[in-house]
Amino acid sequence: MTTSQASLLQISKLNKQYGKFTAVREINLDVDPHQVFGILGPNGAGKTTTLRMITGLIQPTAGTILIDGHDLHKDPMKAKAITGFIPDRPYVYDKLTAFEYLEFIAGLYSLKKSKAADRMHELLHTFHLHEWADSLIESFSHGMKQRLVFAGALLPKPKLLVVDEPMVGLDPKGHKLIKELFVKLTRDEGMTILLSTHTMEVAEQVCSQIAIVNHGQIIAQGSMNDLRMSTGESEGTLEQVFLKLTEEQEEERAAKVAERFGQDPLPATHNAE
Repeated sequence: MTTSQASLLQISKLNKQYGKFTAVREINLDVDPHQVFGILGPNGAGKTTTLRMITGLIQPTAGTILIDGHDLHKDPMKAKAITGFIPDRPYVYDKLTAFEYLEFIAGLYSLKKSKAADRMHELLHTFHLHEWADSLIESFSHGMKQRLVFAGALLPKPKLLVVDEPMVGLDPKGHKLIKELFVKLTRDEGMTILLSTHTMEVAEQVCSQIAIVNHGQIIAQGSMNDLRMSTGESEGTLEQVFLKLTEEQEEERAAKVAERFGQDPLPATHNAE
């Protein structure tokens, strides 16, 4: 299977259950190559759980995940070898220098030292960290650590880059850098990016396709125009569309609960603008 013939990421009937609580329910997703695909949802919707299952950090209760044709359950090494992950919090070894950290990542992926060294210097320049290449990470700000994690994830040139809340802790310059980088990676390097973010403006600017998740399920999916049409509107920002879709689902859930217990449904609450 090649990316020119099929989706780079295919998810079928993905479920995750913790005891009696279902965090992710029957998620089906096809992500075509060379694009930024957004996964949006309220807090607790199941986004991070889904991303961690895709990266192999959490085992699903049921369902299949194929990354460039490799079954993550049956052939995890091949699937993980072409997947990069940037978590919402930068986990790094504070007692290493920035360059040593990248050397450590290169070793994990068995990259040749000569090629890896050139790539490391290139990434340190890209993320404006070259001046601190020999500085201990413990002296870095949160934003600098986040940029270093980006560099580490991109070092092996993954086909699929999974990104959970990339803008946390970044200043406006960092925001601009990441948005421009996403465009470059998908257009020039053929990478596929799966992005989860609460920054609606960023998602609207860089994502060609978006899935909105609520209560562990995908409630809407498609292009920005597709999402607008699902709300019956021809205009509106992603934030407006997102709020309308998630609030409508909350109203439906409240009505079902009220019907079950023979009560009048409570009115939905809306934020004042």
